[in-house]
Amino acid sequence: MRRVTTLAAAVLAGALALTSCGGDGDDDSTTTPKGDDSSSSAPASDLKVGLAYDIGGRGDQSFNDAAAAGLDKAKADFGVETKEAEATNGEPDSAKEERLRALASAGFNPVIAVGFAYSGAVKKVAAELPDTQFAIIDDAAATGDNIANLLFAEEQGSFLVGAAAALKTESDNIGFVGGVDVPLIHKFQAGYEAGAKAVNPDIKVQVKYLTQPPDFGGFGDPAKGKTAAAGMFDAGADVVYQAAGGSGAGVFEAAQAAGGKAIGVDSDQYSTADPKVKDVIMTSMLKKVDVAVYDFISQVVDDNFTAGPVTYDLEKDGVGYSTSGGQIDDITSKLDEYKAQIIDGSVTVPTS
Repeated sequence: MRRVTTLAAAVLAGALALTSCGGDGDDDSTTTPKGDDSSSSAPASDLKVGLAYDIGGRGDQSFNDAAAAGLDKAKADFGVETKEAEATNGEPDSAKEERLRALASAGFNPVIAVGFAYSGAVKKVAAELPDTQFAIIDDAAATGDNIANLLFAEEQGSFLVGAAAALKTESDNIGFVGGVDVPLIHKFQAGYEAGAKAVNPDIKVQVKYLTQPPDFGGFGDPAKGKTAAAGMFDAGADVVYQAAGGSGAGVFEAAQAAGGKAIGVDSDQYSTADPKVKDVIMTSMLKKVDVAVYDFISQVVDDNFTAGPVTYDLEKDGVGYSTSGGQIDDITSKLDEYKAQIIDGSVTVPTS
């Protein structure tokens, strides 16, 4: 079992000399959450946790920030040492592989890869380094005895915010902006459309993807998000849901300019977005990546690593919707009815 002492200890100081082929966006310092001095009183652990971000990195106010929150909580609670590294748009798989190898070679074990874009890299590097434990978020294809797959029922949470959009729209015309046209984001779209049509079978749902693979820049381009959403508002939509990572900030700006509403994703974006636009965010689809990251690290601390998939769904409270700002307080009872029907199997939500 990994040893966790009860003695207070300071988090190891100083930068760790990791090299990576990931480009200038890599963060090569051991991190301490801003404003968080709890590590000074946390139990000291011999565990060193590496985390490799998807495009956008810490500060995207969405997917990556959710992973960062889980890492920060684990650091505070368990006294683990952490190292974060960021991706750059357009980088090849070889850069991702080197990023993972660099973390592992510096003694970070486990290593967590944030996002399906790491699938090939995790599978390859995990096979090379069987004594290092890996986790990958949003990917079931990378498998191995030392790989844990942290998955989510995004379609279930999206169903609920789709129903919210249909219950709140005054034009019976809503929109969906996806960051990149890939199967994972199709799950968000499918659930959103299903939830909206459960309320109103005749509702119009406009759909726009910002980029096509191998261009994953659609997860980090607010200008493209703003343009896409503005077009939807111009075409009559009054609520737009974005599953577009950092590009979602542009969707919020478009909603504000049009006098419309937006739906956030992954985190409670009413609480994290620029204060100038937060009032347009009527709800967010919560994808609790922070919970998955924290749970995984907790298991490794307890010497209880388990390879293979685990899915965070509505029943496990792994997805859901936010109520910050009070804009959907009048419909939460209806949304919770749908939630119960999904959990008991009365409603099956499509994934594509």
